[in-house]
Amino acid sequence: MAKQYYVMKKIIILLFVSLLLIQCKIKPTPEIVKIGLIADSAMVVSARQEASAIGVAILIKGGNAFDAMIATDLALVVAYPFAGNIGGGGFTVYRTKDGKVGSFDYREKAPLAATRDMYLDENGDVIPNKSTLGALAIGVPGTVAGLFMIHKKFGTLPFSELIQPAIDLARRGVVVTKRQARGMNKYRKYFEEANKRTIFLDKEWNEGDTIKYLKLAETFERIRDNGRYEFYKGKTADILVNYVQNLGGIITLEDLEEYEAKERDPIVFNYKNARIISMSPPASGGICIAQILKSIEPFDIGQYKHNSIEYIQLITEAERRSYADRAYFLGDPDFNNIPIDSLSSSTYNNKRMQNFSWDNATKSSDVSHGNIEIIESDQTTHYSIIDQFGNAIAVTNTLNGAFGSKVFVEEGGFFLNNEMDDLSAKPGEPNMFGLIGAEANAIEPEKRMLSSMTPTIVEQNGKLKMVLGSPGGSTIITSVLQNILNVIEYDMGMQESVSQTRFHHQWMPDDIKFEPKFDTITFAELRSKGYKIDQSNSRILGKVDAILVLPDGRLEGGADPRGDDKAVGF
Repeated sequence: MAKQYYVMKKIIILLFVSLLLIQCKIKPTPEIVKIGLIADSAMVVSARQEASAIGVAILIKGGNAFDAMIATDLALVVAYPFAGNIGGGGFTVYRTKDGKVGSFDYREKAPLAATRDMYLDENGDVIPNKSTLGALAIGVPGTVAGLFMIHKKFGTLPFSELIQPAIDLARRGVVVTKRQARGMNKYRKYFEEANKRTIFLDKEWNEGDTIKYLKLAETFERIRDNGRYEFYKGKTADILVNYVQNLGGIITLEDLEEYEAKERDPIVFNYKNARIISMSPPASGGICIAQILKSIEPFDIGQYKHNSIEYIQLITEAERRSYADRAYFLGDPDFNNIPIDSLSSSTYNNKRMQNFSWDNATKSSDVSHGNIEIIESDQTTHYSIIDQFGNAIAVTNTLNGAFGSKVFVEEGGFFLNNEMDDLSAKPGEPNMFGLIGAEANAIEPEKRMLSSMTPTIVEQNGKLKMVLGSPGGSTIITSVLQNILNVIEYDMGMQESVSQTRFHHQWMPDDIKFEPKFDTITFAELRSKGYKIDQSNSRILGKVDAILVLPDGRLEGGADPRGDDKAVGF
């Protein structure tokens, strides 16, 4: 009887997931929800319902979190072209069921023909938009290499089974949400400027329209049949390189052939009774999170009311110092000697906070990088997965800006990134997110760009506690940070946590950015202490998708209401 019950339960779950996949109209996520989806065994939380459902379907088939990760990732290429990609790159942090942790780096790289001053004019000034729009903005994509590396190490189902749902979705078509229609129409002029033609120019898009990605389905079928080779040496490589070069880009077949993903040791540190596992350079998120948490730990931030004056001050001042260090020290570890242990130590960060005052704001102009002796540097999508076996994965992928470089490989059916903007076009000059870069992140051939991506896993008392991450350029780090504190210090549930209003400081420019719906009652006192307030309605501060392990072992999904994000589980 128990076995029959289990079989019937699986059938019911499969029918539920099938309905989600077939369903076209996606209901808007309520703005404030205290409790998210609760699941007994496994969960996927991603930017789109279709992708989350596909990932869960793989888990129900018996696949593990790594199998589900690959299927979810490929589904996001179809359902969320704003950031889901095979034309970009990303990072994956994992924790296996037996507690082993690790990470994968499939960040894009600068082409072999890239030069230090390629975005400067004859006067040495940065040429506007050259590193963000069009074919010269593109870095060598790493996503496909990353997926195949992960599958080789941890996959249990054939790759052909993991990519097929994305092929089917591309042929069946995806229903456009209100947010997607607004985004595609907003960037129409940039699509026209960056491309000779693209399906996104076929019409003015409306909520409820269906887009079929037939060329993308063909690309996926070639990858299914030919493996990793197809994207880096096969027909797809030829299509990509020919299109980019016809638009004036510099990526070559040699760039693709030489690309390799990497396994890296994650950043691992303790904060009170929690153990944080996050991504290491060229992602800056792990180090920055470590610095900020180490900086505030002596102050016992939990004694202050959430989002109070003291809370905002303390986090802002820690962020200010961390981002200053980020600008100076961080870059591709294959090109730079990065003092990871020193930067993330309590001793160093306590010294950095010695000139903090509750009475007055520290001016960013008075804050430089710390002194360390060294012998001898937006748009993104995140998803979180926990499987029924106890494996956990945090994945953040990116094209950088919205729809990346806006270059859409028509014959391939996918967008290409504009990650070259994440290298320093000119050390000391800000990129599209206002982040300053130094020599460590200067342009060099085959260098991986410094990133703000922060896929993170949290343990508490030796057990898996939380999986989280966010898109949002420079705001990724602070969004992840605040959600860790929401849960660890303020005992919030996952959905309650991701729904909270957020704020952000990144050293330069010297202002605190608040979401428009943030309670303004604290602003007058902050201004009196010398803090500059920016509450412009230009952008959200992160879009966190996360999973919390509840005390009874069940899972709570936190799908950020700032997007069309959705948690699916069983």
